Formats: sequence, C-alpha cells, structure tokens
Amino acid sequence: MKFNIISAAIIAGLMTITTGYAQENEVPPRAEGEGQYERLVLRGGFIIDGTGAPAYGPADVVIENDRITEIKVVGTPGRPINPDRRPAPGDREIDVHGKYILPGLIDIHSHIHSENSGQGVSPEYIFKLLMGHGITTIRSLGSGGDTRVVGLKKQSAANEITAPRIVAFPIFSGIDTVEGARERVREIKANGADGIKFFGAPKEILWAALDEAEKIGLETTMHHAQPDVTHANVLDTSARGLDSMEHWYGLPEALFEDRLVQDYPSDYIYTDEMDRFGEAGKLWRQAAKPGSDKWNEVMQTLLDRDFALNPTFTIYVASRDLMRMSRAIWHDEYTMPVLWDFYRPSPVAHGSYWFYWTTKHEVQWNENYKLWMQFINEYKNRGGKVGVGSDTGFIYSLYGFGYIQEFELLQEAGFHPLEVIRSATLINAEELKMEDEIGSLQVGKKADLAIVDENPLHNFKVLYGTGAIKLNEETGLVERVGGVRWTIKDGIVYDAFKLRADVREMVREAKIEAGISLDKPLAIANTPREE
Repeated sequence: MKFNIISAAIIAGLMTITTGYAQENEVPPRAEGEGQYERLVLRGGFIIDGTGAPAYGPADVVIENDRITEIKVVGTPGRPINPDRRPAPGDREIDVHGKYILPGLIDIHSHIHSENSGQGVSPEYIFKLLMGHGITTIRSLGSGGDTRVVGLKKQSAANEITAPRIVAFPIFSGIDTVEGARERVREIKANGADGIKFFGAPKEILWAALDEAEKIGLETTMHHAQPDVTHANVLDTSARGLDSMEHWYGLPEALFEDRLVQDYPSDYIYTDEMDRFGEAGKLWRQAAKPGSDKWNEVMQTLLDRDFALNPTFTIYVASRDLMRMSRAIWHDEYTMPVLWDFYRPSPVAHGSYWFYWTTKHEVQWNENYKLWMQFINEYKNRGGKVGVGSDTGFIYSLYGFGYIQEFELLQEAGFHPLEVIRSATLINAEELKMEDEIGSLQVGKKADLAIVDENPLHNFKVLYGTGAIKLNEETGLVERVGGVRWTIKDGIVYDAFKLRADVREMVREAKIEAGISLDKPLAIANTPREE
C-alpha cells in the first residue's frame, strides 16, 4: 500500500496527535487503587444514575468484585437513616453521606499522547488526569500505531496499569487503492481494535473502507477534513454507513444552500494553521439558517440514520476567548512545561495557530458557537445522540479539565445538567455499544463510578480537579470545594485527590528541572514586553 499524497495533506499537522511510538513498559505497573473487594458498600450517597432521571437518595450501593449488585434507598434527605433498612456490612465501607455518586464518566474523543509526540507528555500523566476527573472509559482516536493503543487497552482491561478502560479506534490514512482500503480495514480489525477514525480519502477509497467496516463489524467515526468535504460531508458519509462524526466539520457544509465550497480567500492554504482555524470561524454563517427547510431536512436525515454527533465544543473554545483559556487556573499546577511549549504559537504544531489572533477572530467564533450550539441542542431535543468528548492536549485544553469544560459548554448550548450527564455516560456507552456493561448506575453493570463531595447538577465546576470557589457563610472564608473524591473502575477504588497530587508533583519536578519558576504562570511570549 503506497502513501497517498492527498491523504498526507489532509492530515498534515494532525499526525502529532497520534505519533506515539510503542515503548516497552511505557506506563508503570499499577501502584494505585484498592480492591477489588468481595463486598464494598458505599453508604448514604445521592445517586445520579446517568439515564436522565433526577437524583435520589440517600442510598447504599453494594459492589461485589467488579459488579454493582444492589442499590437501595435507605432514607429521606435531612432525616436520620434507619439502620435496619441498610444492606449487610461489607469487607470495606465508604461513608459517602451528602456526596453524589455518578456512573464512571466516558470521554468519547480522547488521545493518548506520548513523550515522543508533539505534546511530549507521558501516558501516566494523561491517565492520572483523566482518572482524577472520574473518567473511567475513553475512546482513543489514533494514539500511535494499532499495536500501541491495543496494547495499552489490554493492560488497562487487566488493571495492570492505572488507566481508564480504553476503546481503540486507529486512524485510516495513507491508502490509495480500493483493495488497499479494504485490506487496511481488515488489518485494523485483526490487530484487535474496536473501530476506525477517518479524516477523508478519495470517495471510492472512503466508500470501500466504510463498506468493509460495516461488513466486519467495526464501528466508525470521522473528522470530515475540509480537503475532502465536497464529496464527503456528513450526509454523504452517513449514507455510506458512518456511525458518528467528530467536531463539526462536514456538518455546515451539508447545510449549504447557495454554494458547494466554503468561501475561502484566494490566498488560503489549508496546511497553514492560521488560515485553517481563522476561516473555520466564518463557516456556520454560510450554512442554512436555523429552522429553514434545509436545516430541518439535514437534521431529520441524520436522525433517521441514528447518526451520533460528538461536538467537542471544548477544544475550540480558546478561539472565542484566547486569554481565558491560556490563563485557566489549572495550567499553574497541572500543565507540563513541554505541553505548554506545544500550545504556544507555532507554524508547525497542530492547533497552535495564535500567530496574531484578533478580536475579529473571536467575534466570528462566538457567532460560530451560537449557530453550532443551536443545531446540537435541537438535535438532542429531537432524539438524536450527542456524545461528550474532549480532544484534549491541544489549543490550551488540558486532559481531564477540558472534558469537564465540555459539560459547561453543553449546558450553555441548552442542555439540562441531567442531559449533559446522560450524554457523558449512557449516550457515550451506547455509541461504544457497551451500554449493557457501563454508562449508568444499575445493578448488574460494571462498578465504574465517580464520587464527588458537592452537587454537580448545581455547579459543574465542582467536577474540576481545581474545584469551585465558594464563600463559607459560617467562617467568611473563601474556599475551594469539590473535585472528584473517588474514582472507581472495575470495583477498584482510586483516591482521585491522590491521583491529582501525583500529577502536580510531576509538573513541579518538570518545572524545577527546566529552571522554571514555581510561583509565576507559564509565559506565552518568548520575551517580555518592554515597559
């Protein structure tokens, strides 16, 4: 199979997201987590079960080894609990009175970067940030060669490493024949992957690959790259069996009424990151208006095909407010210096397009978000699947933190907090065809849970590793509250506070080694501005 030049252009700059060479013992053996237990009992928490149902409780949750075996309401909020109503004791018990228990969170769009990728960070660093935010399952899109991600998937499944459950979707690229396309799809399946991520390809090659994936039972998703979107927008690909789309590329193009091609400037070059992301901020206003016949036609077609949309609002949010994202509070203690270097303006690093980002760019991106969010919210309201993914490790978006930010952005789009959590758990599990095992707090399912001190339905900020700012009315002191307290995966109890502390220590050591101040924010500019 020869490498296709057009395909190479499509993913130029994108391969840094997945260039993680396989290394022996890339992740250290698991030293964290306690259990499994023959009988673990969580006592007195409030349950948010992931189905969209309102919270209830207090309730006790019984876990035997890696399965939930009993969920029992044991009282009324604010009233003493009758001990006679409670399940029998366990060999470990955790007092979660007043805390909230959620299904383990699922990130439908994740990357396992490496020290050899542009990000320069270790999988251990990424995994601890994810698990420290209650994320127990990820769909890894790319992340190096097939064998690397499948190897990490197997280690995680055996709980040999501290890592979320991994669903492996290698990238389809570099194919220039129809038979080569079918061969590559079969190779991905034989290598133990669960699905495929596409960017684009000549249509006969892309159609053959989608057809082969359908035949052999591989799930598919796609970042509809602009160089191929004239023949492969979401209507074209979903008609050929594509299961879901990432981001928004290919969706506004399907909504065009008076054009086929985006209104590119004559000097536009796709592989110039500033051109690519600057012009992307103008795209949604070129599409059909909300509520128009075309808008409704495209939406209904995708609904009829049970097509899933995974918007990843979070990964583009710096485009509408660069200052806010580049100065997010979590960068101070959680962002590795080498990752910070990757974020900074660069003509060669994917997503580092801040060559001279202007107010006009941000205004255009704000308009983009309003239209995009309106489509996504309406799609959900009409019964469509909307997944929750982060695509973190780019554009000043940090693993774990960016995923929780997606919750806030979905709420901004119009989702009720219960709808957000439903998308992040049950809907994501349905996309992965794993809803029988994970995705909701239900007897018989895997014991994957996230436990937080505060009510996330009231304030999603309490899910951030940095917590939320809250005034203590009794003491008059300003406190930080929240942060996931425990993450449970396969019945193994992880202290999420400790996982995040480990990451802070990694960052601290890296800063000391690099001679970077521990007291100042990481600098964006290479040289200070003269006063």
